[in-house]
Amino acid sequence: MSSNSFAYNEQSGGGEAAELGQEATSTISPSGAFGLFSSDWKKNEDLKQMLESNKDSAKLDAMKRIVGMIAKGKNASELFPAVVKNVASKNIEIKKLVYVYLVRYAEEQQDLALLSISTFQRALKDPNQLIRASALRVLSSIRVPIIVPIMMLAIKEASADLSPYVRKNAAHAIQKLYSLDPEQKEMLIEVIEKLLKDKSTLVAGSVVMAFEEVCPDRIDLIHRNYRKLCNLLVDVEEWGQVVIIHMLTRYARTQFVSPWREDDGLEDNEKNFYDSEDEEKEKSDKKRPYTMDPDHRLLIRNTKPLLQSRNAAVVMAVAQLYWHISPKSEAGVISKSLVRLLRSNREVQYIVLQNIATMSIQRKGMFEPYLKSFYVRSTDPTMIKTLKLEILTNLANEANISTLLREFQTYVKSQDKQFAAATIQTIGRCATSIAEVADTCLNGLVCLLSNRDEIVVAESVVVIKKLLQMQPAQHGEIIKHMAKLLDSITVPVARASILWLIGENCERVPKIAPDVLRKTAKSFTNEDDLVKLQILNLGAKLYLTNSKQTKLLTQYILNLGKYDQNYDIRDRTRFIRQLIVPNEKSGALSKYAKKIFLAQKPAPLLESPFKDRDHFQLGTLSHTLNIKASGYLELSNWPEVAPDPSVRNVEVIESAKEWTPVGKTKKEIPVKKFYSESEEEDEEEEEESSDSSDSESGSGSESGDTGSSSEDSSEDSSSGQESETGSEADVECKRASQRSSKTKRKSDSEDGEKKNEKSKASESSSAESSSMGESSSGSESASESDGEPAPRKVTQAKERKPQQERHPPSKDVFLLDLDDFNSASTPVALPPPALSPSLVADLEGLNLSASSSVINVSTPVFVPTKTHELLHRMSGKGLAAQYCFPRQPCIFGDKMVSVQITLNNTSDRKIENIHIGEKKLPVGMQMHVFHPIDSLEPERSITVSVGIDFCDSTQTACFQLCTKDDCFNVNIQPPVGELLLPVAMSEKDFKKERACLCLTSAQQNQEHSLG
Repeated sequence: MSSNSFAYNEQSGGGEAAELGQEATSTISPSGAFGLFSSDWKKNEDLKQMLESNKDSAKLDAMKRIVGMIAKGKNASELFPAVVKNVASKNIEIKKLVYVYLVRYAEEQQDLALLSISTFQRALKDPNQLIRASALRVLSSIRVPIIVPIMMLAIKEASADLSPYVRKNAAHAIQKLYSLDPEQKEMLIEVIEKLLKDKSTLVAGSVVMAFEEVCPDRIDLIHRNYRKLCNLLVDVEEWGQVVIIHMLTRYARTQFVSPWREDDGLEDNEKNFYDSEDEEKEKSDKKRPYTMDPDHRLLIRNTKPLLQSRNAAVVMAVAQLYWHISPKSEAGVISKSLVRLLRSNREVQYIVLQNIATMSIQRKGMFEPYLKSFYVRSTDPTMIKTLKLEILTNLANEANISTLLREFQTYVKSQDKQFAAATIQTIGRCATSIAEVADTCLNGLVCLLSNRDEIVVAESVVVIKKLLQMQPAQHGEIIKHMAKLLDSITVPVARASILWLIGENCERVPKIAPDVLRKTAKSFTNEDDLVKLQILNLGAKLYLTNSKQTKLLTQYILNLGKYDQNYDIRDRTRFIRQLIVPNEKSGALSKYAKKIFLAQKPAPLLESPFKDRDHFQLGTLSHTLNIKASGYLELSNWPEVAPDPSVRNVEVIESAKEWTPVGKTKKEIPVKKFYSESEEEDEEEEEESSDSSDSESGSGSESGDTGSSSEDSSEDSSSGQESETGSEADVECKRASQRSSKTKRKSDSEDGEKKNEKSKASESSSAESSSMGESSSGSESASESDGEPAPRKVTQAKERKPQQERHPPSKDVFLLDLDDFNSASTPVALPPPALSPSLVADLEGLNLSASSSVINVSTPVFVPTKTHELLHRMSGKGLAAQYCFPRQPCIFGDKMVSVQITLNNTSDRKIENIHIGEKKLPVGMQMHVFHPIDSLEPERSITVSVGIDFCDSTQTACFQLCTKDDCFNVNIQPPVGELLLPVAMSEKDFKKERACLCLTSAQQNQEHSLG
């Protein structure tokens, strides 16, 4: 029978009954009519057989059905032994479902789970990240203290896992381990500190939750990760966003000064009008204008987009953050998002309305534009209606009170009596807060006294009683009218209110008060305790003011109260008797009995029940319950002086500072070892000239830079010299070129012809470059460019050794030596020295002058729009900088690459004197800086151009971007493609140049083989 059942389930998938975790009862139970009432062991027996099967398909089907049972809330704990046997299955799908089951029941079946703990440990090293994470979850779900060391080791290993999903589960396991063994706190804090540095958005929310559970007071762990958390916040999952926002709210209240200080300025000036000048100076120093910390602004700015989140919890978290830490002028942005949440289900509405009710007490202006959104709908539950009434009352003012009173008139007629009573209380509060409508509200409430509904009448009486306390002398007729209602009203609170009013105004209604006392004395024994107390008070007041008519009646009531069942009434009776009835035992208080009972009572204050909730953080359980819940973390007060903001500086800035001198020393050492003393002297002269040109450009004159650019364009040998002094790779290239030059011997006539061609080309290029220099900086640069090439040739002659005296100064030709065939003044950017030394030697001596008439420099076909970050806004204290390569000719020099820098002021203050400071450039590299910028207004940007000669290499140009107060180390590294120049040539010329290249390469290889 069982085998048939198994075969049926395997073939048909179990049928409809199998989907519910039941077997096909038609194959087991003898009667189909009783299949639904089969015992549990029969249902689970089928699943147990499938789990013990040798087929993975049957096991997988059984696990799917079991997980389905768990999802529907059914108990599947009896299957634990059968399921745990498959924990070592090789099928990944089965193993995943087994771990899902074990996570659910490992805590209940701890002994059986411990038997498989070795399997869990092996699974922690499984190649599949889901298996590793599931194993950690199961291990942390076994709540047995004996495996705490194993859990601790597993969490440490998982925290260093390559998968962010596994690290996320490690953060979840931290909380479970801490609740199991709080003594592991210090070790867990180390893991939390490590995970807080994680850059994955998947881990951020989980580790912050672990931080909040284990060590919420360790704010020092957040300092260096604060900016990262703010920037990652938008990409974190919704649950993590809520946790991070609440944590950052507490952090901000401890690290930043209050943005609300400006509101107290007028009061202080009025109080200290007569202070001395010294005191005024001291206080003026204290009252410096408030400047928001950039990190404070970063948090407010990065959380604003989350107001558009589809998750109500995220929106509520951002709203409470703005409420607690943002300037009051900026908190209004949350109102629209909160009103949007009122379209959600009633549970969300309840929480949101509670928070709006608290906000609307202090800042009415935030929600006044959305007044109609709080109108009550007939479909709203009572709790929502009451909260909307509360908000409408808080938003009431002289401008909208007439509209609200018409709305309240409709609410009073509601069938929901509790809501109608709340509306009457709301009308009373409006009357007390807005004096202009007090009489109107009072008359309306008096009209409600004739309502058929007893609850409405009773609530009206209570509210009228409170209103009459404010102006008792003007409303004697209303008191008489209410006395007549005493016979028909049965609600104890209303009857007690009427009796209290008559007692307080017994002298104004001397004919009605004794009659009321007479009527209530008859029903004294049947009255509610609250009414009995007011009857005793009324009798005492009448005894003191009108003892002739009420003396005996009061004594009768006191005798009834003496034997009442309630001890409060008996106690009050004895107190009143000794106080008002004179006898031998009466004390000194009897003389003041009238003053005690008929003293002027202060008018009651009708306040909002949400007035005292503002000391709780919005959106928390404590705020909802108005009681401090367990685990609630209070918001601290703003510090008087902000702590040191440098603790939040990231390590990237420090590493940049350390890198600059190290890189420089590495590039200087091989140059000193390689060159001779004479060469070093020449290099020093060149460095001094380049430094002087830099200083001239920094002071505002561009003549030095334009002159140096014309010098570089006058002859290609200068580029060879600069490339040699730039890096070690260039040194190797030069050695190879020297070896190749020794083997190449040519006639003197050919050398003379080449010299003539060379001089012509150099003269034409220098003339054009000098003309460009005149347009930008004057004739001075032109004269310098004409006189400069001579010493550069001498330097190259020394490098080529005496054998090269028969040859002209050789030059390094990198694929295309553009100055040989193009006389146009264009920026020449040669390829970087990424070529091998042998290929450089092969290209040595290649002359392209013959094709100068057909090869032209073309405009770039494609100019990328991508920008690179030069200075982050947080590192630059509000100043952000990006740079790009426009691929346009550089106006500062032919050898320079044009770089456009966009400066943006993201702070709320003006940034002054933006300029280039100290330059730490490699040897031979030159840079033309932009003119200093006097000031940059907030939220404004400006684009400037600089020119950099990278010496045909991808070396980094390091310099300082400075403002009036600070200097920031930045660097620019060019991609290889930005150092090339687009050239157009015909196919014939291309093949010709390629043939020359191949021929030269073959000759070089032959010479190397002979050598």
